Amino acid sequence: MTLALDPQQQAARDWFESLRDRICAEFEAIEREAGSDARFDYIAWNREAPGLAPGEGGGGVRGVMKGKVFEKVGVNVSTVGGAFSPEFARTIHGASEDPSFFATGISLVAHMANPHVPAVHMNTRYLRTSKSWFGGGADLNPPLPREEDTAHFHDVLKAACDAHDPDYYPRFKAWADDYFFIPHRGVHRGVGGIFYDHLEGDFDANFAFTRDVGEAFLKAFPPIVRRRMGESWSREDHARMLEWRGRYAEFNLVHDRGTLFGLKTGGNVDAILMSLPPMASWS
Repeated sequence: MTLALDPQQQAARDWFESLRDRICAEFEAIEREAGSDARFDYIAWNREAPGLAPGEGGGGVRGVMKGKVFEKVGVNVSTVGGAFSPEFARTIHGASEDPSFFATGISLVAHMANPHVPAVHMNTRYLRTSKSWFGGGADLNPPLPREEDTAHFHDVLKAACDAHDPDYYPRFKAWADDYFFIPHRGVHRGVGGIFYDHLEGDFDANFAFTRDVGEAFLKAFPPIVRRRMGESWSREDHARMLEWRGRYAEFNLVHDRGTLFGLKTGGNVDAILMSLPPMASWS
C-alpha cells in the first residue's frame, strides 16, 4: 500500500489492524475449544480506480473463517483514499465541495452454525473529507433471542459509552434501533446495540471512544458464544435461522450504507459482500 498517511491516519489504521488480530485470535481459540482446527484465511487486495496504479488508492485485507462454531465469519480491514464520484460525493459528510477522501476501518460479520448462538456485526471507522470523524458500532442478531444474552451485550456497550459521555448510550442505542430496521418487512434486524456516525471534533477523545467500542465487543460477544455453542437445536430452530438470515441479507443488500460505500469507492467486492450468510431461505 502506497498511501501516504499522517500520524492520525496511521494511528487509526494501526488500531483497526491490531483489533482485527485480537478478534481473529479469540475466534480461533473458540474453534479450538470446540475441537476444530479452523483458521482464518487472509487475502490482501488493492483498491482499483481509474488513473491509479495498484496500491495508490490503498487497499485492505479480507479475513474469512469457516469452522465448527463460526459457520462463516469475515473480518475485514481497509485503508483507502482517492476521490468520490461527483454524484456520490453529494451524499457524504463534508465531500460536496471537495470529493477527495480518506477512510480506514474494520468491519466484522459472523454467522454461526448453532441457531442458539447470535450472529453479530461490528464496524468502526475513521473518515476524512473536508471534515474528520469516527463512526461505527455493534449489534446482536439472534435468530432465537435470549434475554440474558441481549442484556449482557447491551450492558457491556453501555459501560463503554458511559465512560465517555452519559448521553452516548441512549442516543447511540436509539440510532441503532432506527438504522437496523428493515422498512419493507416492518421488523428490526436483531436486538440492537449501538450505532454512531459523524463523531467529529476532538480526535483524541473520539478515537479513545472508538477504541473502547472495539474493546467492548471483545468483552460482549465471545462469552455469549461460549455460553450457547454447545446447546442442542432442532430442525425447526435451524429453519428459523435460515429464514432470519434471509432478512439479514435483504437489509445488507438494500439498506446498508457500508455496502453502498464499498461498492461506490472501488472496494473489493468479495470483502464488501462477506456479510452475506453462507445459507439462507425465503419461504
